[in-house]
Amino acid sequence: MALSFPDDCRYADSHEYARPEGERVRVGISAFAVDQLGDIVFVELPEVGATIQQGASFGSVESVKAVEDLMAPVSGVVEARNDAVLASPEELQNDPYGEGWLLQVRPADPAEIVGLMDAAAYRAKVQGA
Repeated sequence: MALSFPDDCRYADSHEYARPEGERVRVGISAFAVDQLGDIVFVELPEVGATIQQGASFGSVESVKAVEDLMAPVSGVVEARNDAVLASPEELQNDPYGEGWLLQVRPADPAEIVGLMDAAAYRAKVQGA
């Protein structure tokens, strides 16, 4: 899979992305993180209505290699979760920025998004890894 870094996303050091969509933010994990994990076999996500905190774990993703915590790129209330990814974790590998999204969050502080890396900074970070 070719690694992509969509310009409309902002990226956390922990490889999650936040894609602003009106008053909501779509949260997922980057193609780089998916590539590093390998075959994903299980995803754990919070319930709709849960509150997540920037920099804190909100779930996990399990691959044949490891179990990794998912860290929230922004704080806010979970308004939707992608149950299709819970049922078919391979969706994360197939399309991490599309059908493989994880959560839709109503951010508590939209300014947190500005503090995340833009695509160019994130690309530089992971290509130097």
